[in-house]
Amino acid sequence: MFNRTYSLMVSWGVACIMLAACSNSKPPASEPASQTYDLVIEGGRVMDPESGLDAVKTIGILDGRIAAISDTGLAGEHITDASGMVVAPGFIDIHSHSPTPLGAKYQVLDGVTTQLDLEAGAFPVSAYGFMIKGQSPLNFGNSISHLAVRTKVIEGLEKPYLFTQDGPMKPGAAFVKPATAGQIDEMRALLIEGLDQGGIGIGVLLDYISAAVSKEELRMVFEVAGERSAPVTVHVRRGLPGDPAGLIDVIELAEQTGAPLLICHITHSAMQALPQWLKLIDAANARGAKITTETLSYAAGGTSIGAAVFHRDWQKIFDITYADVQWTATGEWLTEETFKAYQAEEPSGMVNHHYVKEEWVEAAIRWPGMMVSSDVTPAMTEDVLSNPNLAGTFARFIGHYARDRQQVSIMDALARVSLYPARWLEQIAPKFETKGRIKVGMDADIVIFDLAGLQAKADYGAPYRASEGIKTVIVGGVPVARDGALIAGAAPGKHILAGKR
Repeated sequence: MFNRTYSLMVSWGVACIMLAACSNSKPPASEPASQTYDLVIEGGRVMDPESGLDAVKTIGILDGRIAAISDTGLAGEHITDASGMVVAPGFIDIHSHSPTPLGAKYQVLDGVTTQLDLEAGAFPVSAYGFMIKGQSPLNFGNSISHLAVRTKVIEGLEKPYLFTQDGPMKPGAAFVKPATAGQIDEMRALLIEGLDQGGIGIGVLLDYISAAVSKEELRMVFEVAGERSAPVTVHVRRGLPGDPAGLIDVIELAEQTGAPLLICHITHSAMQALPQWLKLIDAANARGAKITTETLSYAAGGTSIGAAVFHRDWQKIFDITYADVQWTATGEWLTEETFKAYQAEEPSGMVNHHYVKEEWVEAAIRWPGMMVSSDVTPAMTEDVLSNPNLAGTFARFIGHYARDRQQVSIMDALARVSLYPARWLEQIAPKFETKGRIKVGMDADIVIFDLAGLQAKADYGAPYRASEGIKTVIVGGVPVARDGALIAGAAPGKHILAGKR
């Protein structure tokens, strides 16, 4: 999932992460009118998806937390006028692959205050976000990478994340070689070590290494997760269009081990069989399982041209041809000749493959509990294109699907990008108990936007266009963006770990 200009990335600035609450912060003021707050947000339409609050209020922020929500004016060292705007919890992106300065910039400008990679993950956990640590405008976090653990055991190599200072991860024996019983035991020990390090569950890129992972190895992953009540985030094995076999495999393991399970981008995996897949999840949850899923707001899929699926009968699997595949770095539409050339010469290069139907996305959005994520590919430099998910996912979801298409209410839309992710994550990372809500005592991760003017501008071939209508983004009480631009020097983001508040 990378481009040929990767070598430029190591010289780049920095910017993106997550803010942990201060344990010594001052308590909320009991007499708001007598308190001077660090920051006051005046006159906005405050929308809290947990309590259902939807009213014009004034918010007082103190020591990084929401300290007062008032019907009257409050005194503050800094005042933000939110008249005519929605004031909502900052968006939590549970599935992003771009912990880079450029990635952080455009996600913040789309209202994201916490960026997470739960699908790919990293091992060791601390390796995630190396380009932005200490300089990030947003919070960030990650699962444990089953693939990185597998690579360490099978190949004896340290490949902690999809990319490192040395370049992108290149497929090796870990992608194709089955593990012995002894190696599965080694992986078990490393996954436990990763959970002890604070990994937010375990990420399993199963479809990319499908032939290599045995039933015994996959069961081991779920057993480790179940023993620790740690969520497993899985990109399920893909078969022919709509085949639910890969989904059924992981549902059965989740039920047998008690592990919470998050299915990645269900729309893009289930395709036309989406209703059947959702019914399977509903039935498992009715039996006592804990399973959820997410969808994207852009229809195309994005992955590397060397991905395992492109070495199978991908045209039949996706019901597309070479003409539906786009070389992400340049926006070029491919032919059979150029597809095969890129696959041979640059297997880590990214493509957008256009196969998802709008009605599939809308059906997914209407499912109660559905979360929305970007699944954005790594963005290193504006000289090399990424996909539009980076800059437009959340504005497109709220502006297009909720406001214009009315697939869900605005309050419900906000829940799907803030409250629902926070509730899912707090089972392993208590820090999320104070995120995803607009309430006294919560972290002041807030997005202020013009609902009428909210619009995604990013598109395929033109991904680096900031969303319109995002007026102010606040992380941990610190404004990090205003009117479509980052605020210079604002870097309150922190690396969020499991088990810590």
